[in-house]
Amino acid sequence: MNIQWYPGHMTKTRRQMENDIKLVDLVAEVVDARIPISSRNPDIDAMVGGRPRLIIFNRTDQADPSMTARWTAWFKEQGYGVLETDAKSGRGVSQFSAAAKSVLKEKLAAWKAKGQVGRPIRAMVVGVPNVGKSTFINKAAGRKSAKAGDRPGVTRGKQWVSVDASLELLDTPGILWPKFEDETTGLHLAFTGAVRDEVTDVEGLACALLELLRDRYPQALEERYKLVQTRELPGWELLEQAARKRGMLVSGGEADSSRMAKVLLDEFRGGKLGRFTLENP
Repeated sequence: MNIQWYPGHMTKTRRQMENDIKLVDLVAEVVDARIPISSRNPDIDAMVGGRPRLIIFNRTDQADPSMTARWTAWFKEQGYGVLETDAKSGRGVSQFSAAAKSVLKEKLAAWKAKGQVGRPIRAMVVGVPNVGKSTFINKAAGRKSAKAGDRPGVTRGKQWVSVDASLELLDTPGILWPKFEDETTGLHLAFTGAVRDEVTDVEGLACALLELLRDRYPQALEERYKLVQTRELPGWELLEQAARKRGMLVSGGEADSSRMAKVLLDEFRGGKLGRFTLENP
């Protein structure tokens, strides 16, 4: 399944971000802790240039804790600052200002030497759609200032948000890139809702997710959907078996795989299946 999605407004957004990057001291990149590489837009690297970076692992409440620890260590080895958060509950968000100052400690020292005490840090918050950027900003600022939604493409336009006297954030719409390098990247983004379901084959997507979970977290499938022999079955059989276990049948006693596919994706995205990380460092 070759998934690609790059609406026209994302080109306009990218141009705006390229213009705005000169206004900021730091780029805070929000990634989905379940897919830390697939949820990183490679175009951001070109846009940011040499500006300091802070990687924000969001949705850590839905990710495998042991894998999040490995990924955090990996990114730190690459020279990034890292902050682990769950923006929905607010866990970790209060450490954002301190994390930003840690990344910029040399620049802050230089400002102090020049007498620029009290100058606020200006940070651009970037990320692909639906990684929780706006929810993160709202929690950081302690109020609903950025538009937030559970569908990709909610944030529009330029929004500056003050976290405290020492930190201002520029919220940006989520953008993807014109062509995903491989099929896996597109699938991972679609699993987590960064790509609209309307441009995918939802049943095919559900089958691919079941096969991935079958290989990485088989026990979770067996417990949630009462599946048996999961390690030996292809995705479409797992989907049909899950539909039958849930009593989702259509006339003639056939499994309603279309309905089950939507339920599976909703439960995965909502964290009801368990805590999963789909990529290894």
